[in-house]
Amino acid sequence: MSQPVTFAAFQKLIHDRYYKTDSARGTPGTFMWLMEEVGELATALHNNAPGKRPSPEERANLDEEFADVIAWLTTLANINGVDLEKALQKYTVVGVEGVKD
Repeated sequence: MSQPVTFAAFQKLIHDRYYKTDSARGTPGTFMWLMEEVGELATALHNNAPGKRPSPEERANLDEEFADVIAWLTTLANINGVDLEKALQKYTVVGVEGVKD
């Protein structure tokens, strides 16, 4: 079994593997890929809705679509110079205004 991955490590992995291609595609094209994946995630969520009996394939697809959305969001962050680990401090350090623990 592999070790858990941090956001920083995942962002670096995506950067190292895909940055050249991703930066050439640019923000608009990358955003469209992200939106396509969000649509696929919506379908997978529908297929796995409470009360339904998803097949093992539908269940596996749900996991895959979550991973795809995270990967494309990370790509978008990379090409726009956003450090996701730092950005997530809004939730991990600072806290969200109006939300109580």
